[in-house]
Amino acid sequence: MAKTIDLQQRIRAGAKVKATVDLPNVPKGTEGKVALSNGVTWLRYWVRFENGELLSHVDHSDIVQSRAWDQFFWQQERDAEAAAAAAAGSSSGDGGGGGSAAADNAFGVPQYLLDRTKAALERFGVER
Repeated sequence: MAKTIDLQQRIRAGAKVKATVDLPNVPKGTEGKVALSNGVTWLRYWVRFENGELLSHVDHSDIVQSRAWDQFFWQQERDAEAAAAAAAGSSSGDGGGGGSAAADNAFGVPQYLLDRTKAALERFGVER
């Protein structure tokens, strides 16, 4: 079985990485090498990419080690499926009694705030 890599762990200087998102002048999937690793609570890196760009303050979530490229997308897909299953489970388990803030509207804004906004707009003569 292939060894899994902890994607949350700091990437060391000299490690080969790939961009997981489009960065300034660096398209997604471009390979690079970590020049410097910074941060204690916010992990960020200086990365020299193959296309000649040297970017500073590249967030940890924007790059992944080249050897973990496939694992990264597999884990993203798995997390998305779990989130969809949890959302489906929580929406069907409400039972319709009590009325939560999420049930007020599609955005989860409490009804009293919507009423305040409507009253203020009427006071100022704004029509929608």
